[in-house]
Amino acid sequence: MADICDSHKSALAKTLIAKLNPIIREWANYFSSVVSKEIFSKIDELLWQRLGRWANRRHTNKSGIWVKEKYFSNTKEARHWVFNHIGEYVLSRYSDVQIVRHVKVKGYKSPYDGDWVYWSNRMGKHLGVRKEVTTLLKKQKGKCESCGPSFRLTDLIEVDHIVPRSEGGSNTFKEKLLLHPHCHDFKTAKDMKAVNH
Repeated sequence: MADICDSHKSALAKTLIAKLNPIIREWANYFSSVVSKEIFSKIDELLWQRLGRWANRRHTNKSGIWVKEKYFSNTKEARHWVFNHIGEYVLSRYSDVQIVRHVKVKGYKSPYDGDWVYWSNRMGKHLGVRKEVTTLLKKQKGKCESCGPSFRLTDLIEVDHIVPRSEGGSNTFKEKLLLHPHCHDFKTAKDMKAVNH
């Protein structure tokens, strides 16, 4: 990143941002599953200092306040002291990437043990199970959206539309959820009661 700043001394801020953002996002996403919060903040600080020097070097006859207003003014998202170009092109920050810890596989689990509920919830896919079901299991973290407990291997699972199709509900993943059969029956009865009143 220092090399990019040095090789773009005369470039527009938006050009520099366009060069740096893919590197920042790629590197941060790669390390987002390990303990990275502290180092992300440190790298953000180092890059901020480097960009401050880059900006001051371009405008040696301007005051620090003028440079701050030009390159580090508040953005549309109300972020302070973030390198940007007219508030439209904004530099990504390492610390903006969410840290998602890797969850270890339970010691007694195997992809061949037949527990498709566990593996669908973990990976979002499983042979022999519809993509719709595995996607919804992962989204719901393996739990029934109505009663709360995790689905077990022996449980029957039904797909339900949040808004019934008869009332104009969509058929997309966003508009569906997984329920136990008794929870599905209860929700359907409740929907029917609401329509009749």
